[in-house]
Amino acid sequence: MNWMLAAILICGASVFTSCTNGNGDNPVVPVEPDLNVAEKIIGKWMLAEMDGLPVPTNQKVVQTFLSATKVTESLSRTNYSDDTDKWHTSLEGTCSIEGCTVTMTFLPEDGVTTTCILNVQSITSTEMVASTKRTTIDNGRTVHELEAKLRMVKVGADYSADIIGMWEGHSTGEEGSEFDDGENHRWEYMTDGSFNYFHKVDGQWQISDDDYADYFVDGNLLCTRWKNAGEGQEERREWWEIESIKDGVMKWKALRQNADGTTYTATFEMKKIDVSSEEEGGGISDDIGFW
Repeated sequence: MNWMLAAILICGASVFTSCTNGNGDNPVVPVEPDLNVAEKIIGKWMLAEMDGLPVPTNQKVVQTFLSATKVTESLSRTNYSDDTDKWHTSLEGTCSIEGCTVTMTFLPEDGVTTTCILNVQSITSTEMVASTKRTTIDNGRTVHELEAKLRMVKVGADYSADIIGMWEGHSTGEEGSEFDDGENHRWEYMTDGSFNYFHKVDGQWQISDDDYADYFVDGNLLCTRWKNAGEGQEERREWWEIESIKDGVMKWKALRQNADGTTYTATFEMKKIDVSSEEEGGGISDDIGFW
């Protein structure tokens, strides 16, 4: 009787270890059988946690699985060397899915290949947990390698069209924002991926003198980079997660990290500006009762 019970338990255990990651040298906790990854993974996913810690907004990645063989990726890393991918939006790549293993390949630049392998441990309609190995090779030389456990969240919103136009606002959180002075400013987001930044001088809106100012929106992730004109100026980057765009009001939030590793949440709120009405009416007073 005891050997029969043991056999039943062993067979039962084998059912629940049919889809795992790792190898014999590095056993992992078994996951559910037949996760149906190829079907459930379709859609847009944003990195939320890495090795159990929340990921600062400026380090997030968005991956969109268009099918079981096609994927896009948006990121804006700043810690790579000059000859690897730093800024790309909806970069097209290929993927293959075998059971719980998803392999993605991207070619961000000539001679550069990035491979990202996900070993999915759990996946639902709202989140996915996986171990990953990401490798970037530049002309045969490995320039970046990362292994980690990730939690990704499904993104349902797409604000890439809603953000187009002129917006006015300021930071609303207690911590403020790194590049904000607490005063009202304006941002004009163009369809070509550029934006204009305005501040007030003697009561009039004046456009910032920038060498360039670029942005992209993938789902609800807004990524910006800009460089002020003039000698000695450096490129700046800032990302936000768009919480909502509704009734002419746009709200942002972002998890920021201090130099000592502590984090805080920055928030921002702005309203849509009808530039044509301003021009016809000779401008709008600052005292409009919006905040």
